[in-house]
Amino acid sequence: VSFTVGRGETVGLVGESGCGKSTLVRLINRLLDPTSGSIRLGGTELADFRARAFAGNPNRGRIQMVFQDAGDSLNPRYTAADAIADPLRRLKRLSGARLAARVEELADQTGLPRDLLQRFPHQLSGGQKARVGIARAIAVSPELLILDEPTAALDVSVQVVILQLLQQLKRELGMSYLFVSHDLNVVRLLCDRVLVMYLGKIVEQGPAAEVFADPKHPYTQALISAIPQADPARRVGRLRLGGEPRSPIDPDPRVCRFYGRCPKGTPRCAEETPLLHPAGAARQVACHFA
Repeated sequence: VSFTVGRGETVGLVGESGCGKSTLVRLINRLLDPTSGSIRLGGTELADFRARAFAGNPNRGRIQMVFQDAGDSLNPRYTAADAIADPLRRLKRLSGARLAARVEELADQTGLPRDLLQRFPHQLSGGQKARVGIARAIAVSPELLILDEPTAALDVSVQVVILQLLQQLKRELGMSYLFVSHDLNVVRLLCDRVLVMYLGKIVEQGPAAEVFADPKHPYTQALISAIPQADPARRVGRLRLGGEPRSPIDPDPRVCRFYGRCPKGTPRCAEETPLLHPAGAARQVACHFA
């Protein structure tokens, strides 16, 4: 897997469950150690630092993450204020009045009422817990914010509010986003570029508008055909994939990961795995027929 996220850019990462999205973002966030390869933030090689020791590394604050279920990621023994203050204590060494003032500032910035700061997670709604998770993540002014399905556990009406908040914070703070989501409509609306992942590999990447308008890889075509369309005139026949994904454990490097489910597959795909190659000015696709 090889890709970049530019300064101030929002990059979407999509793919079915089990394709490796969560593993990838945990590697980038240094929660897991890679077996090989490079993870660079600016000019710093982050893969040189062990995940276990990275919590105290000066670079820890440069990458932060908003997790899929804010309730599960919050310590049940911490109040909202404690959760937001924790990275400020650890990484910014704030305490006392300065710490309290910064926590209140972050609550205001994320739309969390100050009178909720002394509540515990079980006393907060889903949207309020999401705001605490976001406030905690931006507390140390990260350069890259990883969003792992940040609205998946929320009601639709709350999802819209949280997504609007994330857009506002990106404009105000100038962060880059790596946005992981199953909701392709959200990715289309929010992201500048999109990466399509299948069985541990990026099979297509490019500007979001172009990928959604004209998908090149058969897997991307199948994903986009599954997006619900309210307008009957825009509905197209859904592409149904046969078979099951192959095991991601020690796959044959000669065989295309999508072979066996791909409607365009030929014997060549079982003998020569396609590599990412240009498919336009800013697009790449890993398919012999694209």
